[in-house]
Amino acid sequence: MRLDGRRESSNVEDRRGMSGGAKAGIGGIGAIVIAALFAWMSGGDPLSAGLQAAQEQMMTGQTETVGEENFTEEEQALASDCKKILASTEDVWTPVFEQMGGTYTPPTLVLFSNQVNSACGSATAAVGPFYCSGDQKLYIDLSFFTQMKRQLGVEGNTFAYAYVIAHEIGHHVENLTGTLGKAHQAMNQSDKVTANQISVRLELLADYYAGVWAHYEEQMNHSMEYGDLEKGLELAKAIGDDWLQKKAQGRATPESFTHGTSDQRKRWLKRGFETGDMRTSTFSVQNYNDL
Repeated sequence: MRLDGRRESSNVEDRRGMSGGAKAGIGGIGAIVIAALFAWMSGGDPLSAGLQAAQEQMMTGQTETVGEENFTEEEQALASDCKKILASTEDVWTPVFEQMGGTYTPPTLVLFSNQVNSACGSATAAVGPFYCSGDQKLYIDLSFFTQMKRQLGVEGNTFAYAYVIAHEIGHHVENLTGTLGKAHQAMNQSDKVTANQISVRLELLADYYAGVWAHYEEQMNHSMEYGDLEKGLELAKAIGDDWLQKKAQGRATPESFTHGTSDQRKRWLKRGFETGDMRTSTFSVQNYNDL
């Protein structure tokens, strides 16, 4: 994905190097399950690594302070790419909302290191990127992308990073349209299995909206390069609940899924990219098994 010469969004808070509490995590593209994925690829315990990391930081309250002068060239390039991708989502979703008769209020991107405080609570980097509807902010520790690049083989493919950001922006779109609030209310009133199924619908819809963003980004800027979508689909596969659970414990337990299977995530991302249709929703699919 080509970003050369593109503007950077000003809706950014750079908190890297700042200290913050750590006690809980908010769901995002992979949340604790992303930490589990990286732990598995590194030979660790994929089921407990993310939680253990969060618990250790909760107990110690320690954080490493990093001055801006210590940021590497790679980190600064990633930060710039994130700001450009955020700007693209602003440029895409503003007219899309206008066409729907609404107004798009862009979220703020918060760059942090190690741990951060949000309106949804405190979180560590182990949680992965997440969106908090309480303050309408997207939180990212750039080390996530560095790790993703090395572990998942997406070196040099900016669209893979863009998919991560666009997915979290998808949750913001859900929030602005009222879908997120209704879903959370329904989850609070449901049993665990039903709540998980609602969560899957939310995550797949965020994947779909990421595809919708890419659809219009390509129309507006022709920035997509050969193989970009395929890399995004590969990443969607690698963070499917079934794929992760089979790697972690040798089997998948569908009733515990919260983000969707690899095939579902790939299908909804691709569908959004191909259609760009905002009338489509995972919540319109009556039979959960047909998602």
